[in-house]
Amino acid sequence: MNIAIYGRSFNDNFIAPIQFLFDELGKRKTQLYVFEAFNSYLRPRVNVKSDIKLFTKHTEIKNKVDCLISIGGDGSILDCVSIVKDSGIPILGINTGRLGFLSNISKEDIERAITSLFEKEFRIEKRALLHVDTTKNVFGKHAFALNELTLHRKDSSSMITIHTYIDDMFLNSYWADGLIIATPTGSTAYSLSCGGPIVTPGSDNFVITPIAPHNLNVRPVIVSDSSEIRLKVEGRSKHFLATLDSRSYNVDSEDEIIITKAEFKIKLIQLSEQNFFGTIRNKLMWGIDKRN
Repeated sequence: MNIAIYGRSFNDNFIAPIQFLFDELGKRKTQLYVFEAFNSYLRPRVNVKSDIKLFTKHTEIKNKVDCLISIGGDGSILDCVSIVKDSGIPILGINTGRLGFLSNISKEDIERAITSLFEKEFRIEKRALLHVDTTKNVFGKHAFALNELTLHRKDSSSMITIHTYIDDMFLNSYWADGLIIATPTGSTAYSLSCGGPIVTPGSDNFVITPIAPHNLNVRPVIVSDSSEIRLKVEGRSKHFLATLDSRSYNVDSEDEIIITKAEFKIKLIQLSEQNFFGTIRNKLMWGIDKRN
């Protein structure tokens, strides 16, 4: 099996589990492709076999690896989305971060996860993405997001106005600090912290969530992901900040932003006993009574 590995920095208490991961993969005669910057970070901390191959972009692993292991939190998974793009490479997330909705394999479960991977005892969960077009091609080749597109004010403390249309029908002019267009996957991220609903991953929807709107009657709205969402921003400043997952871009008031469903999906590897409802119950501590 050929496996790519991407990761971010981790605390010292994860050194032993990550060493165990590389040792187990080495025993199984796996050809490893390690992201070049992560390899430089690993070398002083973990013993990695010398016959690994390095990569820096998705074309160097496309059609060459069976899966990509992400080491980090949900932010690492989002980085991996930009790496695998539409290649169809499934992602397995090992959580060395905090909450970990997407990267949900704990250090205690690494051995079980590797066994399940090689014995093919896992499920592939396909997650929809959104695609963004602008009149000035602001986002280039990475005009997609697994979690959300967020529009923020940038050079001013004043609120911005975001004129929003759904399939050319006027929805609202949001007077707020910003606006989030989230996928079902992104509904448990920034949108949730701004009062948006939790949407199950298989739902064919977008969630439109305002950020601190200056109107108590404004609420999040769920629309079909077959819709085209069109945004036009205005404010005291002519420049605004647009964020696709963890990637930020400058947008000016002349840009019109159009959001549609992306033509490809991301594959996430889930262990057989894992499911979305169990994840949100455990991560959000539903039903936990500290009196017990």
